[in-house]
Amino acid sequence: MRDRFFAIAVSLLVWCLAGALFGGLFIGLYEVLVLLGLSGWQPLVVGAVTAAMTTAAFYSAMPLALVGATAGVLASIAYLVISGQTISLTMITLVAAGSGLAAGAFFAWTGRQNARPLAETLTGMLAGFGAGLAMVVVLTTMDLAVGPFVMAAGVVAIVGTLFQLNEHWIVQACHGWLPDSLAAPLVAGLIASVVGAAVWLMAGMTTPMLFGSERSLIDQVLREVPTGALGGMLGGAATGLILELMGFRLEDHDVV
Repeated sequence: MRDRFFAIAVSLLVWCLAGALFGGLFIGLYEVLVLLGLSGWQPLVVGAVTAAMTTAAFYSAMPLALVGATAGVLASIAYLVISGQTISLTMITLVAAGSGLAAGAFFAWTGRQNARPLAETLTGMLAGFGAGLAMVVVLTTMDLAVGPFVMAAGVVAIVGTLFQLNEHWIVQACHGWLPDSLAAPLVAGLIASVVGAAVWLMAGMTTPMLFGSERSLIDQVLREVPTGALGGMLGGAATGLILELMGFRLEDHDVV
C-alpha cells in the first residue's frame, strides 16, 4: 500500500512538472503567434502542436532533449554576442536549430541511434493537433472567451490523455520505417529552436534597448506565461491522477 501511494505521488509530481512546462510554453507560443499576426484557430493549434512535441521529447527522451537544449542555449548566447543590438527571432531560431541538429547528429554518432525519440515526438505532435482542434471546436461552438489559465489547463489535460492513450500503438506503428540516424538530430533541432525563441524573449525582458517598441509586446507575453504554467500544472495533476487510477501507470512508461 505504501509503495502504491509513493508511486502515485511520484506520478503526480512528474505530471505537475510536465504540465507546468507545457502550459507555460503553450501560452508563451500562443501569445507570440498572435502578435506575429496569426488569428482564429491557427495560434491555438500551432501552439499546442509545438508545445506538445517539445514536452513529449523531454518526457520520453530526456538525455537527447538536454543535448538539444544545451546546444540551443550556447548557440543563442553566441548569436546575441555577435549580433549586437540587431536581434531577429527568425535568425536566432535558425541558428539554434542548426546547432541542435549538429549536436543531435553527434549524439547519434556516439552509438545511441534510436528512432523511438522521434516516434514519441510525433505522438506528441498528433496529441497536440488533436487537443488544439478540440479546443477550437469547444470555444467556437460554445462561443466562450477563456483566459490563459483555463486554456492551458484544458489543452494539457487533452494532450496528456491523448498522448497516454495512443503512445503505444503510434510508437509501434512507427517502428521499422523511421530512420534511426535522423531521429536524434531532428528531435534535438526542435528542442534547440524552441530554446532559441525562449532566449529571444528573455533577452527582450532584460535588455529593452535591443527591441525598442517591441518591449511592451514582449512584456505582455511574459505576463501570461506564469498563469499558463499554473493552469498547466493543475491540468497535468488532474489528468495524471485520473490516468493513474485507470491503470496507465508512469512506471510502465519507457524512457529513452
